[in-house]
Amino acid sequence: MIKVGLTGGIGSGKTTVSRIFSVLGIPVFSADTEGKRLMAEDAGLAAAIMDIFGKDTYLHSEGGGLQPDRRKLAGIVFNNEEKLNQLNALVHPAVINAFETWAGQQNSAYVIKESALLFESDAWKHSNLNITVAAPEEERIRRVMKRDGVERSAVMNRMKHQLSDEERIQRADLVIWNDNRSPVIPQVLAIHRLLLYSPTDLIL
Repeated sequence: MIKVGLTGGIGSGKTTVSRIFSVLGIPVFSADTEGKRLMAEDAGLAAAIMDIFGKDTYLHSEGGGLQPDRRKLAGIVFNNEEKLNQLNALVHPAVINAFETWAGQQNSAYVIKESALLFESDAWKHSNLNITVAAPEEERIRRVMKRDGVERSAVMNRMKHQLSDEERIQRADLVIWNDNRSPVIPQVLAIHRLLLYSPTDLIL
């Protein structure tokens, strides 16, 4: 089975692209969603996070379990690269393991792993092919401001914590352009057909 990593900066249209692959019948694994699930449901991961960041980073839920206090954790790691790296060092390996287990259960020519931090987390090393979705910075800012109802400065602050499009493009094997001049669906369909019928044209 071919494992395809899919990434893109905020507002690039990465999630839209992953939905197109899903409509085509390709299994899609969301690393971001899985990371949140593991932080809430994996007792070992929760214990490790509390050991480093404090027991008050988790709250008791009505059912008697523990739920991460995301606001508390965000306050700890925001603008603190060392703390953020510590948190990622716990969560990212757990997500990678979950992906490998999930991929082994799929019956498809290829699977997609959607991850906002594909290259930052080294998850790209576990893929046979890595794709990034790219769009002009101003267009990305406009999309996020409209989608999230936030100010330009808030979007810029989030973008500065991610790799630039240029860095992602350099590291990716393929680029899907979502710039309002290049229709996305034909690009996805072309990649889909190659992965189904001529994968060696993409993967050496």
